[in-house]
Amino acid sequence: MSAGSHARPTGPSGPGSRRRLWWRLGTPLVVLACGGLFVVSANNSQGTDLRPGRYTDLASLVDDEADGYDELRDRVASLNAEVDMLSTRVGDDDVRRYQRRIARLEDPAGLRPRTGQGVKIVLSDAPEDVINSTTGNVNPLLVHQQDIQAVVNALWKGGATAVTIQGQRIVSTTGIKCEGNSVQLQGVPYPQPYVIEAVGDQSALLAAVDGDAYIGAYREDAVDPDISVGWDLELQSLVKAPGYDGLLDLNYATPLNP
Repeated sequence: MSAGSHARPTGPSGPGSRRRLWWRLGTPLVVLACGGLFVVSANNSQGTDLRPGRYTDLASLVDDEADGYDELRDRVASLNAEVDMLSTRVGDDDVRRYQRRIARLEDPAGLRPRTGQGVKIVLSDAPEDVINSTTGNVNPLLVHQQDIQAVVNALWKGGATAVTIQGQRIVSTTGIKCEGNSVQLQGVPYPQPYVIEAVGDQSALLAAVDGDAYIGAYREDAVDPDISVGWDLELQSLVKAPGYDGLLDLNYATPLNP
């Protein structure tokens, strides 16, 4: 018997032979399995990324949300038109009674257009040279959602029958939110300057704006050369406020029976 050796046996029954056999059989099976997974993934993705990256561009995210909102609004408009058409074919007294009630509420809900005398207020950020030269907090130099809300609330308080921002009708469910360097209204982003118009008695609207403490502080900043946020108010002989045609996300409470 020869001395022990670390050389692998070369015979057909040695372990090396078994490993070579496994590779000859296993490798094609693994390749087939991977190919099957690729086919399943491609079918499920339908041309999209199964693991989309995080949104790093806020403007792109807002634009995508705005596009989605427009699609939903178009779908709602189509469905509402279909409901209206089907409702007119129903010969039921209860249905007709509710239809008359809905028609009466459309105007105060802001779903009907309004025109008349009113006011126009424009809010804007400070000039670029003022913003670039500041060494302190830049926030007072910019228009924020609370500034817009203060003006809108004052106009409502002054008896406005319709209010628009950037030409969009404002209703009770309208949300005003800051999104980066723009303000989002009803799912759509708008850059400054922000044009706010209201239909109503001009004297009452002016009195409500002049008497608002928050707006008074904003107007003081507007005349401060170190801040210079934009403020412009004009009387308008004719303000046109279109009817609201967006989504109505209504929440309400139902009282419990005692």
